[in-house]
Amino acid sequence: MSFDGTVAAWAFEPVELHIDGVCAEQDPHDWWQAFIDAASAVCSDATMRSRIVAVCCSTQAECTVCVDREGDPIGRAMLWLDMRGAQAIARRLRGRWFNVMGHAPTKLFRWLRLTGGVPAQSGKDNAGHIAYIRDHEPQRYERTYKFLNALDYMNLRLTGRYCATPDSMLTTWVTDNRDPHRIRYDDSLLAMLGIDSDKLPEIVPSTEVIGPVLSDVVATLGLPHDTVVVAGAVDTSAVAVGAAVSDFESHLYLGTSSWMGAHVPFKRTDVRNKLASVPCAVPGRYLAIALQSSAGVNLSFLRDRILFHSDEFLSDEEQPDVYEILNIIAARVPPGANGLIYMPWLFGERTPVEDSKLRAGLINLSLGHSREDIIRAFMEGVALNSRWMMEPFGRLLGRDLGAVTAVGGGAQSDLWCQIIADVCGQPMRQMENPIQANTQGAAFLAAIGTGALTLSDLPGLQRHRHVYEPDPRLRAMYDEKFEIFKELYRQLSPIYNRLNQSETNGAVYACS
Repeated sequence: MSFDGTVAAWAFEPVELHIDGVCAEQDPHDWWQAFIDAASAVCSDATMRSRIVAVCCSTQAECTVCVDREGDPIGRAMLWLDMRGAQAIARRLRGRWFNVMGHAPTKLFRWLRLTGGVPAQSGKDNAGHIAYIRDHEPQRYERTYKFLNALDYMNLRLTGRYCATPDSMLTTWVTDNRDPHRIRYDDSLLAMLGIDSDKLPEIVPSTEVIGPVLSDVVATLGLPHDTVVVAGAVDTSAVAVGAAVSDFESHLYLGTSSWMGAHVPFKRTDVRNKLASVPCAVPGRYLAIALQSSAGVNLSFLRDRILFHSDEFLSDEEQPDVYEILNIIAARVPPGANGLIYMPWLFGERTPVEDSKLRAGLINLSLGHSREDIIRAFMEGVALNSRWMMEPFGRLLGRDLGAVTAVGGGAQSDLWCQIIADVCGQPMRQMENPIQANTQGAAFLAAIGTGALTLSDLPGLQRHRHVYEPDPRLRAMYDEKFEIFKELYRQLSPIYNRLNQSETNGAVYACS
């Protein structure tokens, strides 16, 4: 990608996901091989190779990679879906006599004051992962030289340097974030979690040039010898740079998971709704962010587990564009999906409630419904869940969200953008290349790091394809569905808690 955000070449390589109960892992070697394969495809053109001046990564966040002194991974990486650490982190959060929302008051106050957030009770973040490893895999903990996020691991493989960015280290919850220009480790937070400080990498700004590309990588890809690596950012921060960098300008990411983000000049936390403004890639700013566990993965689940099994009998070249097929089918159904309501909580939820035991459900299904209704209900369910997140997010920002920039793979769907606009009552501004927002953000960070651009240049480079306005005729109907959606949460949450109690309580897990 060029420094002005224009896509010059594009390649994709899948990485296997290992799911076993509440375990969710990937092999860091697979990340690296996918990078090498995709980069080799992009660099196959000699003219393209000669134009490369910097490498800047954007990766998934809340992944924990244990590496030894040689930089080799010790086992697979624990992902943001992995809930094995729920009990281990709960022991560190609770007090002996009195707790507020599962936290000792003094611990809760200190975490919120210094970091702006607290470790996830679901165990899905780096704090929960490291707590689990320390308690249940002590030999692995002792062998670990550094705990790295996915971004940090990629930068290690590119440069040989152990370092993290403020956003990649955020969800270890051991940094004092009160001054966005000086994010640093805090001894009291390290002590509360029981993490040895020497097992964490140094923290550098996202726009820092962290070194030249290692010679073996240069040789493998045929890069110019003076190619440098800029520290980069995790996906949430990079998307925010690519989508909407100005203060208070919001974006909604529709990928496997979902989130809302907006850059703000203040550090603020909404404990009740699990929202906060936290360190990000933009110097001197925080990123107000709200995270939801499942968005596009609902359509992937519908495609792969329910409707289609084309991968069993077709080659990769013969695969149909299934998502476009789903769009066409869903468009045949009127708004409201003929009374169906879908709750998209396939793997728990995080905002505005943190509940690892929630699960998905399809309500009001009858013999009169068809697959068309079900597909539309899935898309509307994600939209209803997004509205559930948008309301407290707007209160955190202290203003109406206005037009929300839609990014991520799901934002390629014109139908889904219109559904979200109608359900949420907010204009949705579709990026020109929504699936490449994080790549564009990484390119912008590389440009700033190498001096080719400044932050003030970015708003003029963020291009949009279309704005979807909400249909006022659908407002009353979707308002009613939204109230039912929230009522379903209140009624079903205790049932899900009973059904899924054994998944996270009183057990130690090992992925096979």
